[in-house]
Amino acid sequence: MLRFRSDCLILAVVLLSGATACGSDDSSTTVPLISDAGRMAEEPAIVVSPLGPVTLITHDSFLVSEGTLASFTAQTGIEVIHQTGGDTGQLVSSAILTAGNPLGDVMFGVDNTFLQRSLDAGLFESYKSPALSGVPSELQLDPEYRVTPIDFGDVCVNYWIDRFGDDLVAPSSLDDLIDPAYADLMVVQNPETSSPGLAFLLATIHEYGDLWEDYWGALRNNGVLVTAGWEDAYYGEFVAGGGDRSIVVSYASSPPAEVIYADPPVDTPPTGVVTGTCFRQIEFAGILAGTKHRAAAELLIDFLLTPTFQEDIPLNMFVFPALAAAELPQIFEDFVELAEDPHLLNPAEIEAHRNDWTERWTEIVLR
Repeated sequence: MLRFRSDCLILAVVLLSGATACGSDDSSTTVPLISDAGRMAEEPAIVVSPLGPVTLITHDSFLVSEGTLASFTAQTGIEVIHQTGGDTGQLVSSAILTAGNPLGDVMFGVDNTFLQRSLDAGLFESYKSPALSGVPSELQLDPEYRVTPIDFGDVCVNYWIDRFGDDLVAPSSLDDLIDPAYADLMVVQNPETSSPGLAFLLATIHEYGDLWEDYWGALRNNGVLVTAGWEDAYYGEFVAGGGDRSIVVSYASSPPAEVIYADPPVDTPPTGVVTGTCFRQIEFAGILAGTKHRAAAELLIDFLLTPTFQEDIPLNMFVFPALAAAELPQIFEDFVELAEDPHLLNPAEIEAHRNDWTERWTEIVLR
C-alpha cells in the first residue's frame, strides 16, 4: 500500500568543486575534499580538530537512507545528531521560541509557505554555500542566503484513471473542478491543518486573484469534501484507500509512489496528475542564529547539496532534489510529470495574508 510523506513533492548545471568553512566560533576548520562532479571524495577529509557534533533539527517527515548522514561523518569527522520537531509549522514556532539560543545548529524543512515568518524572526545566519552554483536560481528565494534550497515538490490535483474515460474525461484544469460533471468527486484538505491543503488554496489564489472566494464557493456548491489531513483524504475518501472520491489533492510524485508500494504489484500508476493545478513547495535548510558550531553547520549545509544526499531524496521523501545535476530514479523519470509553470506566491505575501485567507476559506467552505 502506498505510504509517502504528507507535508510537503530538474534542471541542469554542475556543482562546483570545492568548499571551505569560515566564520566559525570553533577553534579549527575542516575542509572536505569534493570531486569535480560535486561528490564528496572517497578519501577522508582533512580534519584539523573536531568541529562537532552538529545537531540537525527537521520536521517529522524527514527520512534518508541508513548510512547517508554517516557518510558525512566519515568525510569530516563530525557527528550528526538528528532531532525532529513536528510538522513545518511546529518546527518554525519552536525555533522562534528559542531564537538566538537554538536547540540545534542546522534546521531543515522550512518551506516557502513559512519562509517569511522564519526570516522575520531572525532564525538563521547568512551562509552562501559554494554548492549553490548547481541550484537553479528560481529555487533560491532569499537573496541574503539565510536559507539554502534543498528540495522541491508540487502539490497537485490527482485523479484515479480508471474512473474516467469516454463518458467523463479526467479534469485538466482548476476550472474543470467546478463543472457539474465533476460534482461530489473531489476531496481536499483543510488549509488550516494540512500543508497540501494550504498549498492548494494558494494555487487557487494565484490563479484567480480576488475572485478566489467565488471559486471556492463554486467548489462547495459542486460537492467538494474536506478532510483534516492528507492521509484522511488519500486513504480515507479517495479511491486509493477504498473511498468513492476519484479526485484528490496530493502530489506530483503520487504516481511513482503508487507503483513502488502497490500490493499486488503494478506496472503503471493508477493515478494521474493535473499539472495545471500544481503549487510548488520549496524546502530549505539554514544555520540557526546563535549556533556554537558554525563551521560544522556550514559543512553540513554543503553536504545537503552533494549528490550523495540529493540523490537519496526522491525515494525517501518523494520530493525532488534542488541540485540540477542530481540523477533521478528511473521510476521518477518514467512516471512523474512536473508542472512547466507551477503556481507560486511571494513568501512575504503568504505571510501577510495567510490568516485572513484561511479564515475566509473557513467561512466560505465549512460554515
